[in-house]
Amino acid sequence: MPEEVLHLKEIQKKMEHYCAYQERCHQEVVQKLKGLGVYGLSVDRIVSHLIEQNYLNETRFAEQFVRGKFNLKKWGKNRLFRELKQRNISEWNIKNAMKPISENDYRECAQALAEKFWTAHKSKSLSLQKKKVWDAMQYRGWETELIMKNILRLEHQKE
Repeated sequence: MPEEVLHLKEIQKKMEHYCAYQERCHQEVVQKLKGLGVYGLSVDRIVSHLIEQNYLNETRFAEQFVRGKFNLKKWGKNRLFRELKQRNISEWNIKNAMKPISENDYRECAQALAEKFWTAHKSKSLSLQKKKVWDAMQYRGWETELIMKNILRLEHQKE
């Protein structure tokens, strides 16, 4: 076997392990391959192999990404959408990945997060307290309307 083919087989095995360890998107795999000095047709061949062998699946990646970031980091839909778009995930995959998040769970998560930040800054002035909640939730990608509802709810509870 020519040395180049052997080299590509080794890289292919390495990429199989890379994808088996954690869900990856196409963009991450391509970046990793470029970092390993693989370009052009070789990248396409390896990516095709990974897809055919089910090591690489963007639908599965998007679902896992949304589930993890929502449950663990408490990201809102705006941030989830933006982060997946940056990874060149299709809108269809993004929308499908967000479907399992129920409206009720989403609202409850927003309320709990707003309360957490509200409580963390209760020693500050009311306007600063509201700003802290706003900034923290905005950063995590929660919708403006939902943030405002929670701030108003917490403000009225204080009275």
